[in-house]
Amino acid sequence: MVRLLRRTGTRSTRPGDPRAHRPARAPENDARHASQGERPGPGRQPRPPWSDPRAGLQTALGGRSVAGQVFFLQVVIVLLLVVSAVLALVLQVRHDTTQEARNRSLAVAQSFANAPGTREALSGPDPTAVLQPRAEAAREGSRVDFIVVMNTEGIRYTHPRPDRIGKKFVGNIAPALAGGTEVEEIDGTIGRLVQAVVPVKAPDGDVVGLVSAGITTEHVGGVADRQLPLVLAAAAAGLALATAGTALVSRRLMRQTHGLGPREMTRMYEHHDAVLHSVREGVIIVSGDGDLLLANDEAQRLLDLPSDAERRQVTELGLPTDTAELLASGRVATDEVHLVGDRLLAVNQRPTDLEGGPPGHVATLRDSTELRALSGKAEEARERLTLLYDAGVGVGTSLDVTRTAEELAALAVPRFADFATVDLFEAVLHGGEPEAAGGLRRAAFSGIRDDPPLYPVGERIRFVETSPQAQALAGGPATVEPCLAEAHGWLAQDLQRSAQVVEYGIHSMITVPVRAGGLLLGVANFWRSEKPGPFDEEELALAEELVARAAVSIDNARRYTREHGLAVTLQRSLLPRKLPEQGALDIAYRYLPARAAVGGDWFDVLPLSGTRVALVVGDVVGHGLHAAATMGRLRTAVHNFSALDLPPDELLGLLDELVGRIDQDEAAEGGAPVTGATCLYAVYDPVTRRCAIARAGHPPPAVIRPDGRVEFPEVPAGPPLGLGGLPFETAELELEEGSRIVLYTDGLIEGRGQDIDAGFELLGAALAGSGPSPEETCRAVLDARLPHRPSDDVALLVARTRALPASHVAQWEVPQDPAAVGEVRAAVTRKLTEWGLEELLFTTELVLSELVTNAIRYGSAPVRVRVLRDRALVCEVFDASSTSPHLRYAAMTDEGGRGLLLVAQLAERWGTRYTPTGKVIWAEQPLP
Repeated sequence: MVRLLRRTGTRSTRPGDPRAHRPARAPENDARHASQGERPGPGRQPRPPWSDPRAGLQTALGGRSVAGQVFFLQVVIVLLLVVSAVLALVLQVRHDTTQEARNRSLAVAQSFANAPGTREALSGPDPTAVLQPRAEAAREGSRVDFIVVMNTEGIRYTHPRPDRIGKKFVGNIAPALAGGTEVEEIDGTIGRLVQAVVPVKAPDGDVVGLVSAGITTEHVGGVADRQLPLVLAAAAAGLALATAGTALVSRRLMRQTHGLGPREMTRMYEHHDAVLHSVREGVIIVSGDGDLLLANDEAQRLLDLPSDAERRQVTELGLPTDTAELLASGRVATDEVHLVGDRLLAVNQRPTDLEGGPPGHVATLRDSTELRALSGKAEEARERLTLLYDAGVGVGTSLDVTRTAEELAALAVPRFADFATVDLFEAVLHGGEPEAAGGLRRAAFSGIRDDPPLYPVGERIRFVETSPQAQALAGGPATVEPCLAEAHGWLAQDLQRSAQVVEYGIHSMITVPVRAGGLLLGVANFWRSEKPGPFDEEELALAEELVARAAVSIDNARRYTREHGLAVTLQRSLLPRKLPEQGALDIAYRYLPARAAVGGDWFDVLPLSGTRVALVVGDVVGHGLHAAATMGRLRTAVHNFSALDLPPDELLGLLDELVGRIDQDEAAEGGAPVTGATCLYAVYDPVTRRCAIARAGHPPPAVIRPDGRVEFPEVPAGPPLGLGGLPFETAELELEEGSRIVLYTDGLIEGRGQDIDAGFELLGAALAGSGPSPEETCRAVLDARLPHRPSDDVALLVARTRALPASHVAQWEVPQDPAAVGEVRAAVTRKLTEWGLEELLFTTELVLSELVTNAIRYGSAPVRVRVLRDRALVCEVFDASSTSPHLRYAAMTDEGGRGLLLVAQLAERWGTRYTPTGKVIWAEQPLP
């Protein structure tokens, strides 16, 4: 378009100009242009040849345009220069080669002729014998092809080829015989050569012989061989540079002429002129000085320009100030809307001198008056779709009922309403089924201000039957109240509060029931105060869609809350409700279920015989009701196995077998597996202050020494339960009185993005800074390590050790003699009297008499008796036999068999436990 302005004596046509009605000529040679790629096919955009460097070069080389002809001429000139340079080099090198051969051959011949001994050898009896070696040595040193010595008749005495000696010399020797020199070019026996013939003179000046030296021209041509490749390479580089420069020049010329000839340029101008005045967009071109150079018909109509507008300043055309300033400034504009008359024009403006064009700018004008109204509706529809999309993404991000209701209210304000409230049934907030008799509670509120006179969050609400909310809860549809001041049913809810709401400025409301499937969960209300117009039917439909999407998330959160509550209740019912009484350990514990889903973490404290206490911590794979139920099965199994008084490694072995059997049953029924559960089992003996520990895939315990040092003792890590195949190992620790044993689950040391070693370090730091009591230790650990919203269960068990005083322990070695039973009874009587337990003398004597008698009669030596005073009086009889006694009912005629029955009747508990060296029969009696 800009280049059209440079033509002379030509102007764009106007309505009424005869040229405007002249039919356009049919394009010529269309087939030819189509075959050459000048016209794109249907649906394809044409690509100018100069947009592709390869295409531009091919077009230039084609020679069909002016650019191609210039390119061809310049390449021919460069080639002629290169050929001339190579030819001149070849001729110069040939001349220099011949001259060098003449000079070298003459110099060698004269040097050899005048050499000492040459004349004497010619007069000798055998010149060949003397001169042949000298001639060959001189030839090789001077780098000539031959040195021939001959007599005055031309008979050779020397020659590089011995068979040529004695034969006639080929060449002109007459000048040399006359005392001169002769240099000539001949075709000799060894090729094209230059040879010189000089005389050998006697002292009196007579010629006594001749010497000829010759060299072939190919042996002198090395300079040409070295220079010619360099010249050719330079010529090739020059040709390439010239070709590239010519291509750039041709491409620039092609860009300016578009690769077209005069006829094509004329046809293009006619087509462009027709298109310019037929498009539905106004086009104006302004010069760098602000003069209007061109305005098409549509621009004339949109701007209502005068007929003599061209070549005048745009600021003098009577346009609005802002529009005239924009067109005169030349600044870049994109879809700027300007009011011109009664039209809204979208103006786009770009400069024309970005790529070397003339100074100025071009602007396009588009009438957007009707599009403005349509775009407003389209923008409103887009905002509503965006709101619904955001509802799908932003509502229901958590499985919390209240949080989901708050997300719905926050999303609606201020994009849809000025205030939003969500009221849900009381049971829904706690995960239950909605009950109409239970009433509603305000679960969420959001607004542009915080002080509207609406019901506050948390308040229990009962709507009157005439209110829109009550009608929605009764099964009615969503409703819109365009004017609250006239909504008598809503005003009847609370006359005073309703009047305050209207006075506050809230004038319109939408009420939508929160319904998920066939379940009515509550009601959502949207209030308007800032926008003067009321809610309409389209906004009512949008509110229904918005609440329908949120209702699904609220119902999902309700269902999860119910299941989570059931799992927590089940798990807490399976965990210890209170710790058993025992005197070996001071114990504190914490159990915190995960917020997302209840897991299978558990712990237990089990009193054992001999004042010992077992500590258990475990973790079940998975979350939910199944994990909680599995945890209960494992805890029950540990209870039963602990009654056998087994070592920790044997107990874990039995538990591993049990988990394997459970997995087999679950697999047969299609249930979830249990394999992968972990467990740590520890037994502390306050008499010896030793703790035996074994673990199955569980984190190791921590020990806090009385001086505050924190250790993670090395306890062999067995595989998780259910894998089988590998035995478990027991580690023995000796603990000072006042030491604290810390057992925990992996929720304290593992986390997203945290290495487990870092978790151990952080746990150790928290333990080191805790107080001396177990309660203080639990509090310090949870404050330091528990996240705000834990993703896994956390079970923590802290036990501070006690030692049974030596004064509360009595033991005796018993000989393998039945008479020793009386001595044991007497010793026990004295010890019980010392302890002030005279009330237990009779029963203790009977129990020990029976147990010691059985050990002596049926057991093996050594036999030992130990009595412990703790919360109960414990009597223990050790022997080396592994045979366990069994309780049975004796017949009336049996003389024996009633001893253990008597022990079972007198003792509160009794039993057998095995040791590495035998067994222990024990019995406990409560202290008076």
